Amino acid sequence: GFMPTRTASPDVPASRGGLESKGLVALVHDYVTQRGGAERVVLAMAKAFPDAPLYTSLLHTGTAFPEFETMDVRTGGLDRVSLLRRHHRLAFPMLAPSFGRMIVDADVALCSSSGWAHGARTTGRKVVYCHTPARWLYQTDRYLAGRSRLVAAAVGATTPLLRRWDHRAAHSAHRYLVNSTVVRDRVRLHYGLDAEVLPPPVTFDAQGPLSPVNGVDEGFFLCVSRLLPYKNVAVVMEAFRRMPGRQLVVVGHGPLYEELCATAPRNVRVLGAADDATLRWLYKSSRALVAASYEDFGLTPIEAAAFGKPTVALRWGGFLDTVIHGETGVFFDVLTDIEVAAAIERLAADYWPAERLQRHANRFSADQFQARLRRIVDEELAA
Repeated sequence: GFMPTRTASPDVPASRGGLESKGLVALVHDYVTQRGGAERVVLAMAKAFPDAPLYTSLLHTGTAFPEFETMDVRTGGLDRVSLLRRHHRLAFPMLAPSFGRMIVDADVALCSSSGWAHGARTTGRKVVYCHTPARWLYQTDRYLAGRSRLVAAAVGATTPLLRRWDHRAAHSAHRYLVNSTVVRDRVRLHYGLDAEVLPPPVTFDAQGPLSPVNGVDEGFFLCVSRLLPYKNVAVVMEAFRRMPGRQLVVVGHGPLYEELCATAPRNVRVLGAADDATLRWLYKSSRALVAASYEDFGLTPIEAAAFGKPTVALRWGGFLDTVIHGETGVFFDVLTDIEVAAAIERLAADYWPAERLQRHANRFSADQFQARLRRIVDEELAA
């Protein structure tokens, strides 16, 4: 059964809904063990429904956003195993049955899912917000790149069973929402469902303090990315090897950090992780963002636009929704250093008014996201 965690006070009765919504709303999320885009979305959902409890499989407060510590989080039995809290991937084979046993008692359950949370059982209406259909089921090669043979074998063995479970889970929803057009197409392909695109809120605050980076002069190009193979940061760096007169700053951390540092051309600086104040200064001081990764939602071009900066982006996936070619940035079609360099030169030759970019960023605000979610929940309560 599910129990309130360390952060909840069990004797507080469940209070009823936000301002507009008269019913009881609950949130569900795969696991709260990391600080990623999906977790930022859950925090924005919690702001829209401040009284909603959050049901999840695992909670690790040490590595999650601190805001989760003050929320009413209810975890399952897996959470008793501290090893799983620290290494959620080890819980992989147990997550489907764990969510299959979860019963969320609410008038509307809002499930934030990239493969598991949509399997929770609900007493009322189920609304799923899908970040992407499970990568390990439908984009197996990309998901397994760089992982061990053991993980690959485990995923391969469980795929047919899990696909059936996943299909049933998707069809148990009364309403399916997705974060981008490319994910809407995937949901139609894998589940045969029509979903509404609701872009996630971009919650990075452009107004906060700035922390300059020593030895970096303004006017550089910026790449903000975790350093993983599918983020294609190496290709961007090679493009700058062809343009010795231009500067690139790479910010982010990940398994490829050492390798990228070792192979960086002279005009490329790899910074590693940066706090928000440093990131603000980098966005503000840059000339433009370069984004070459395979993303389901293209977050960084919106962050850059909030600072009035355009983006050079791969014409793929989530960037199709967040970059408007010729208006907020420039696309390149093929992932090669030559193509990336050519797109950067095209962008550099053009003028990009900051007000136009900031207007574009405002369409992805938390207020817009929360207002739409509250309307959706009200419609489900009335159904």
